[in-house]
Amino acid sequence: MSKPRILIIDDDPGIRDACFHVLTRCGYEVDMAARPGEALSLLSQYEFDTVLLDLKMPDINGLELLKQIKEIDPLTEVIIITAYGTVENAVKAMKNGACDFLEKPFNPDELKLAVEKALSGRRLALENLYLKRALQEKEGKISIVGKSPAIKKIIQLAKVVAQTDSTILITGESGTGKGLLARKIHELSPRAQGPFVAVDCGTLVPTLFESELFGHVKGAFTGASSHKIGKFELAKGGTIFFDEIGNISVDIQAKLLKAVEEKEISPVGSSRVVKVDVRIIAATNKNLEEEVKKGTFRKDLFYRLNVVSFNLPPLRERAEDIPLLSRYFLEKFSRKYRKNISDFEEEVLKRFSKHPWPGNIRELENTIERLVIFATNSYITLSDLKLIGFETHEDEVFTEDLPLEEVEKRYILKVLKKYGGNKSKTAKILGIDRKTLRQKLTRWGLK
Repeated sequence: MSKPRILIIDDDPGIRDACFHVLTRCGYEVDMAARPGEALSLLSQYEFDTVLLDLKMPDINGLELLKQIKEIDPLTEVIIITAYGTVENAVKAMKNGACDFLEKPFNPDELKLAVEKALSGRRLALENLYLKRALQEKEGKISIVGKSPAIKKIIQLAKVVAQTDSTILITGESGTGKGLLARKIHELSPRAQGPFVAVDCGTLVPTLFESELFGHVKGAFTGASSHKIGKFELAKGGTIFFDEIGNISVDIQAKLLKAVEEKEISPVGSSRVVKVDVRIIAATNKNLEEEVKKGTFRKDLFYRLNVVSFNLPPLRERAEDIPLLSRYFLEKFSRKYRKNISDFEEEVLKRFSKHPWPGNIRELENTIERLVIFATNSYITLSDLKLIGFETHEDEVFTEDLPLEEVEKRYILKVLKKYGGNKSKTAKILGIDRKTLRQKLTRWGLK
């Protein structure tokens, strides 16, 4: 974990040196500035968790300097150093954003306590900001369901890798549970108490991608009316997960590479360097080695991400897990919709086992949620399958031995035809996003 960074701004060398020795002995990284210009220069280059600011500074009013510090980084906690008789000014400073004040002369214990309190306040502010933005739904522990040899091996390896801080690349088709595995690794890691911040690389607007990742300062571009904390900073002390990383442009890849290599970023519109203590996990449904050959993905970034790799098999290759997953989702949605549904008819599970599931686990989950919503009995039956439009007869897709790719193609085209070529409806039924469906159709030479 990176050390908290503290800036001491005071024109008195005795105060600066005394604070420096106390705080460095506490394990903090400490910088010092004797004049406002020097302080502002440091603040524009680096991120500081806490600033110790003497209100009585040459060339500038201390309250004005406080205002400028807060404009550079609103989340930096500022502790005011004040002389006897100027406590009233310290109170004014706290109204303007300072978190505490120390009255001279103060002892080492008072200094340490004030800094600990300020750092705690900053951590809390970042956590609150993360929770507001993430709004993630978390129901207890993350569960990876499966008894197939492939899944058992993945769970076993995840437990080992989670204890390290290595960068991880997870590959697999859409809907195979890449995000779930990333969360599980985070949950098993020493960073579990830190935030898990997901970045959906497939939905972010390319022009705003850099701002989302690294944040921006006020006035960095048209519409930047206030400072913004980026995903990297929100993930401090935890894990940042790049979902579908193969979708980002080459120029953003170059900037991301720098952040991955150096664990440092700069907000858009600022030269300030921010250290980011994060664990990086990336996922993609693309073959990145092929993308590297085509020149659409940087080789150096690929190698940086591919330190440890997991490949999640599609659901059709782990048929023994289908009944287990089906019952898991049945229990989940029965509880959610307050229905007393105990199991499936055996024939229903047989049909599930023969289904190609191009949308993988996500498609299975969506299917069972629809079944639970419309079910009227204590068992899911073939009639329930018919009610939601699921094929209940032997599909012609399976009347001959075919490669898996061809089975998937035929089934997707069948569903697409059934819904009159409506790609959004087809993608929803299949449990995949519209972009993935479009990519598959393009690969097969279809519009």
